Amino acid sequence: MQVLSCQRGVSLIEVQKPQNAVAHSSGRGPDADDALRRTALAQVRARRHAYGFTLVELMITLVVALVLIMIAVPSFRTITLSNKLTTTANDVVGAINIARMEAIKRNASTQLCSNSASGNSSDPSSSALGGGCGTKTGAVYALNGTAPVEVLAGTVGITSPIQLNGDMTALRFTAQGLGRKVGETTPYGKTVADICTSQMSTNNHRVIMMTAGSILETKTISGDCPSS
Repeated sequence: MQVLSCQRGVSLIEVQKPQNAVAHSSGRGPDADDALRRTALAQVRARRHAYGFTLVELMITLVVALVLIMIAVPSFRTITLSNKLTTTANDVVGAINIARMEAIKRNASTQLCSNSASGNSSDPSSSALGGGCGTKTGAVYALNGTAPVEVLAGTVGITSPIQLNGDMTALRFTAQGLGRKVGETTPYGKTVADICTSQMSTNNHRVIMMTAGSILETKTISGDCPSS
């Protein structure tokens, strides 16, 4: 409604134009305004993504990584120790087989050496092999005439944290390939070596058994392993 003055056609009260009318008068339509708003919103989002992780997100990531490490490290160590035990036991079994085969091939006595010098030389009738062994655990010596000859060096895997539980049995093999404990005359039928580690609580022993002087078996058991 307009109040007119005495002069015809002159308005005393100005009616304000709508905002869209102003926008239209400036030459931009509604579509142009929407495009500007979308452009501004896209710029805000781009700046927000450019900032990277927040401090909270970074802390959560670090906590998750720490938990995973705490779980994985002990498991990895257990697997590593178990593999070392098995590898060392296999080396000893391999040395026993070499001692047997060399005795048959040479048609002469051979010896699997113990870590105990007295155990290696407990047979006074043939001390040459024991004297060659000394304390070379897992080494193999053969007689060449009357002189001992090293056929295989000692087992290198029996080092901390892998150790022997007690002494390894010194075995003397005849030309027929039968193993006997040094100083005895009957085929051996007991434990040859108990290899263990104190850094595992279960399955921490590899026990090598011999039956009838020739048959070998390796058992995995759990138990205390005295600190070296």
